[in-house]
Amino acid sequence: MKKRILKFTAIVLFLALLTGCTGGSAKPAETAKTADKPFAGQTLRIYNWGEYTGEDTLQNFEKLTGAKVVQDNFDSNEQMYIKVANGDAYDILVPSDYMIERLIQEDRIVPLDQSRIHCLDLIADECKDLQYDPGNKYSVPYFWGNVGIVYNTAKVDEADLEKEGFGIFLNQKYKGDIYLYDSERDAFMMALKYLGYSMNTSDEKELQEAYEFLLEVVNTMKPEIVMDEIIDNMAQGRKAFGLIYSGDATYVMDENEDMGYYVPESGTNVWCDAMVIPKNAENPDLAYEFINYVTGYEPAMDNSVTVGYTSPNKEVAGELSGPGGQFEGINAYIPEKGENDEVFRYNEDQRKIVSELWSKVKIAASNAG
Repeated sequence: MKKRILKFTAIVLFLALLTGCTGGSAKPAETAKTADKPFAGQTLRIYNWGEYTGEDTLQNFEKLTGAKVVQDNFDSNEQMYIKVANGDAYDILVPSDYMIERLIQEDRIVPLDQSRIHCLDLIADECKDLQYDPGNKYSVPYFWGNVGIVYNTAKVDEADLEKEGFGIFLNQKYKGDIYLYDSERDAFMMALKYLGYSMNTSDEKELQEAYEFLLEVVNTMKPEIVMDEIIDNMAQGRKAFGLIYSGDATYVMDENEDMGYYVPESGTNVWCDAMVIPKNAENPDLAYEFINYVTGYEPAMDNSVTVGYTSPNKEVAGELSGPGGQFEGINAYIPEKGENDEVFRYNEDQRKIVSELWSKVKIAASNAG
């Protein structure tokens, strides 16, 4: 997922320096370990999404361990994959679910030594033991969320959302006043879910129907196809609604109380970005140290408050969404899972078809514009 940093002033974090995944104050043994700087002189290389890390998370890890952290950023799973396939060495990657499945299939990441992972009990069930990685054999969640409709409550009749679901993208009442997110996977997810199909289908007839739905949207509704521009634009109430990631909707709603978030009952994409260790990692010991550290209370709080996406740490997520929390009353922060929701699976045949059809949709949108 592509994210952005939130500008928060309501919460001031006092970050404790921890090893492992515990909350609260460091134990005496941990304090001694901190003083020893057990990884002094070593370097941890992370490949992560842009603007996806807390303000103090990395520098606090450096203080704790004595190690240096070098974090490179990518804009898409596919961009990340190219570097990994070309042999670039990182100690930790943070890909999304379907890409983790591909990396497993291609034997590019290692099964985790479960005796060295001490934080899974802290993680919410919603982002554990998912189909692409049963038992979290290869991955530890970093953020999770879903995809839905962010809407301006002053412009959109909520009855339309409840009645039409993703079909509201064809409601002429909102012509010229909507955003489509420039993601082939999620655009086709929206269309397939509206039509009652699995978003993981590779059935060419179903994909063709989804393509025709999207063609009708761009030809009759004049949507603006955007990427991260939707975040600030919807925070400023510039259009009626658009397709968006839940964490970005959290930011929008935190900035503008007139914004809402809706997920149709037909279902949506529930996603998880998670940490994995590549087979060519040069410092796996430090990678395990970071995985345990960043999943703990203080770093997870720093990450989620800064970025706005749902923390896998259930205590952190509960505090931020609960009474007095930064995201109290914002339903986008902890998405409710519906019975028709799905997680993307890696399907190369579908990917090729969808990529070609989405290119045609964008050409049609350009010609219709």
